[in-house]
Amino acid sequence: MPQQLIVAEEILSRRILAIDDEEANVALLRNLLQREGYEDVHCLTDSTKALATYIDLEPDLVLLDLMMPEVDGFQLLEAFSRHDAADEFRPVLVLTADTTIQARRKALALGAKDFVAKPFDVIEVGLRISNLLETRLLYERLRASPSD
Repeated sequence: MPQQLIVAEEILSRRILAIDDEEANVALLRNLLQREGYEDVHCLTDSTKALATYIDLEPDLVLLDLMMPEVDGFQLLEAFSRHDAADEFRPVLVLTADTTIQARRKALALGAKDFVAKPFDVIEVGLRISNLLETRLLYERLRASPSD
């Protein structure tokens, strides 16, 4: 039987930052992540603090709402990409009620790696989170391996 490249504990120990201005949405995400077994979950409802929190935490994954007052998700996607090194892979999963094709295209063009419409299926979002974290782990391993 082939050995697994990534074990579940590696994924579950990764740092996740959820940013949404609605407290109920943050609570839902926190509960979902804790139920799945994630150990390092940080939630934020004040988007004006999101970039500083992103820089301080260096999360492995960001769950991001688009429609927020003062600083919206599009502005944060731009700020995150300006902060990260060109060879960095720090996935952002957009969770939003704005299901227009323009919003999806703009979010993906600004660096979001996945896009889910609210209200969302919690099982699907859990799988997408796990998949994005697995991809980040594999990317980190590839970067750390000696080149031939």
